[in-house]
Amino acid sequence: MRRTILGVLGCLSVSQQMMAQTDSIAGAHELKNVEVKATKGVKSRFRIDNTDIIGQGQLIRAACCNLGESFTTNPSVDVSYSDAATGAKQIKLLGLSGTYVQMLTENIPNLRGASLPYSLGYVPGPWMQSIQVSKGASSVKNGYESTTGQINIEFLKPQGTDGVRANVYQDNELKTEVNLDGSIHLTDRLSTATLLHFENRQMDHDGNDDGFMDMPKLRQYNIMHRWAYVSPRWISQLMVRALHDERKGGQSLKHTNTDSAELPYSTSVKTNRYEMQWKNGFTLNSDHNTSVALMMHGSWHDADNIFGMTRYDVTQKNGYAQLMFETDINEHNNISVGASLNHDYYDERFNPLGATPDAGSKATKETTPGLYAQYTYKLGEKLTVMPGLRWDHSSLYGGFVTPRLHIKYSPSDIFTLRTSIGKGYRTPHALAENVTLLASGRGIIIDSDLKQEEAWNMGASVGMNIPLFGKNLELNAEYYYTDFKHQMIMNFDGARGEHTLSFENLDGKSYSHTFQVDATYPLLSGMTATAAFRFNDVKCTYDGVLRLKPLTSRYKGLLTLSYKTPLELWQFDMTGQLNGGGELYDQSRYPAYFQLQAQVTREFHRFSIYLGGENLTNYKIDNPILHPHHPWSAAFDATQVWGPVTGAMAYIGVRFKLEKL
Repeated sequence: MRRTILGVLGCLSVSQQMMAQTDSIAGAHELKNVEVKATKGVKSRFRIDNTDIIGQGQLIRAACCNLGESFTTNPSVDVSYSDAATGAKQIKLLGLSGTYVQMLTENIPNLRGASLPYSLGYVPGPWMQSIQVSKGASSVKNGYESTTGQINIEFLKPQGTDGVRANVYQDNELKTEVNLDGSIHLTDRLSTATLLHFENRQMDHDGNDDGFMDMPKLRQYNIMHRWAYVSPRWISQLMVRALHDERKGGQSLKHTNTDSAELPYSTSVKTNRYEMQWKNGFTLNSDHNTSVALMMHGSWHDADNIFGMTRYDVTQKNGYAQLMFETDINEHNNISVGASLNHDYYDERFNPLGATPDAGSKATKETTPGLYAQYTYKLGEKLTVMPGLRWDHSSLYGGFVTPRLHIKYSPSDIFTLRTSIGKGYRTPHALAENVTLLASGRGIIIDSDLKQEEAWNMGASVGMNIPLFGKNLELNAEYYYTDFKHQMIMNFDGARGEHTLSFENLDGKSYSHTFQVDATYPLLSGMTATAAFRFNDVKCTYDGVLRLKPLTSRYKGLLTLSYKTPLELWQFDMTGQLNGGGELYDQSRYPAYFQLQAQVTREFHRFSIYLGGENLTNYKIDNPILHPHHPWSAAFDATQVWGPVTGAMAYIGVRFKLEKL
């Protein structure tokens, strides 16, 4: 019976044994002992792709207030500020912008387009069951948009929990977060859950005395309600969600010269977002794991953005549906086929630098139906080969084909080799995806004929589990290469003139080489250490000159230590990051810097208390904003951020859990 259920639950994976991924339709209770309880990241030797699974045990090691703060202990993902005005953060994977990472929530494409700039703050940490970070070409099942990899977020599921949990957080900058979730099993098959999040920060702080708030004032309300029905042959999940987010920043009234004749420069971002998701999985034949799944998702995202005199308002409506069929032909062969339909509608109102009395509206529609087929050959546990091909037709760009291939070879329990190659496509949305770049006095130029972005990604990874002194050393090495054929580039102060930002098509080469090694070893009883180093060679052509990609660190070093006392009443976590130097848009250099995070947790019967600090080295950029005392000039720029904007920060929090209502 359990195999029958998992056949439905795993309809998004090649097979449960091959992929070993958190099921997005099924109950989390089936795999929670592996993925939820893990103290460190899990790299499954059964998955055909190169994937790190970040479980709840790792998420709580750094307070994990939201998705952007969930990668502190992960060596593969970089998180940095997008600008020094809005507090938005962005991720980088394989040395490239987060726009080339396909964001998924429970294996459905999400957090894209207009929601992308602030999306890392839209997912509360206590809501997440696990995060899966897949590097390189991904499966064709989830679409064509992945170039450097995928990040899939699994939320807490009502069938996997039963009770009430709370998490209250407070830091020295007077940021308060309150999280509450409760679930109840109404019957053996039907369960429901509600997740609540409130976030508030109203402190006006200017630590570098440039007259601007280091972090914007913030208030967010976030609610999710879920239903789950699980029977031996049918599993259904329904989710509705609503979010309201407000950010107000700019010049500090407390620290700005009130005698100035100029109006204070301010920023304002107001966002309302609504989502609905319905997923169904059916078992047709349990002997062959034959199943069919239907997934549907819709979202409405509305954001009003003000940067000084520049105004940009955008409304994005998205609808997504996917039908999937999967079966094991025999023990060695599996086939998966499916069809998808994605529709995007953008309504954009843009008034740069207050140039017109009333900004005009620009509507863009794109409908993309697609088909895919994926075949998997598995020879025991040693060899797995998975080719896939999908065809999609964009109403804007016409038809295109996305081929992808994965190979995994494990001759023994000690050694695993993975290789992958595949293509990725993206529809560029210059302002919707990069709205934080409007926090400057630059003139904005957008080419009218921006091409669909297209890139190849190929890579290989080697994983080894080596017995050493009676313990197990996990050693991984990987290399990835990404080559762009078409790319939308952001050219600062280029051929279009000084103090300009031009969104234009790539004319020349653009690529990234990424090499990473990491090792994990239990040093002592209860203590685990992870060390990693990554080198990035990322270059792009600007005005005919191939040079280093601006604001991209050349290397990164990471060391994490985690220790639990024998009775697991105390837990101590520490993470050190060495971020390498790089190049700014004017080709000047910025230095390497080191950051330190630490946290102590005390467990009690029904609750725990945690105390920690971030950026304990107190490193921050001296001048994160260019020409802050002349914010209305063309030279003003808050977007050239390469390091921390704020200094050391301390926090305290309480987690509470009550099993069963």
